[in-house]
Amino acid sequence: MKTSKPLSLLSALLTALAVLSGSIAAPLLCRPFYYAHIGPMGLAEYVGLTPEQIRQAFDQVMDFCLGLRPDFAAGVLPWSQSGADHFADVRRLFLLNLRVLALSLAGLLLLLVCSRLKHVRPYCFRGRGPGFWAAAGLAAVFLVVGGLAALDFDRAFMIFHAISFPGKTNWLFDWRTDPVILILPETFFRNCALLILALVMLWCAVLIFADLWAGKRRKQRGQSL
Repeated sequence: MKTSKPLSLLSALLTALAVLSGSIAAPLLCRPFYYAHIGPMGLAEYVGLTPEQIRQAFDQVMDFCLGLRPDFAAGVLPWSQSGADHFADVRRLFLLNLRVLALSLAGLLLLLVCSRLKHVRPYCFRGRGPGFWAAAGLAAVFLVVGGLAALDFDRAFMIFHAISFPGKTNWLFDWRTDPVILILPETFFRNCALLILALVMLWCAVLIFADLWAGKRRKQRGQSL
């Protein structure tokens, strides 16, 4: 069977995008992850709302950010136009991530089908497949970024917002006009970052192990010929 370097490079890129966007999507789509924080973070006592009111406010914010409703709402909590504008920016990023996830998975499926039809497989750089290199590169980047963020999460949080929302300051909420920020404390965002990091590293470990196992099988088949 023929091998293709472009196929290998494109497969590695799409795999890395799928792992990254899929890991980011997890805390966005798994609402019980937030619900589990309400009690331990003492949000009901801190905000002065019932757990059900907090869940309703969070659900409405996320429905808007995920494109499930056209207008911004936050349950019983009031909000300013500046706050709503920030969540509109967040909505664009969330939907972009979901599109990247869908397109990268579709691209990988298309590459698989085409490679089977044309009897071609990805080239193995230094004996390793595209999954290995996608995982190794992504893991290296996240270990560095995660290590730097762990040293000063507050600064990393501000840098992330400055990069994601260039030229804007509406992400700096005033709780008196946008009390929704009270149900989204920094601790929750830190735990989201830890979940994303854990998922990325888990998938990278799976991809690397799978490639090592596949390489061992290829070697055994070669020796048996």
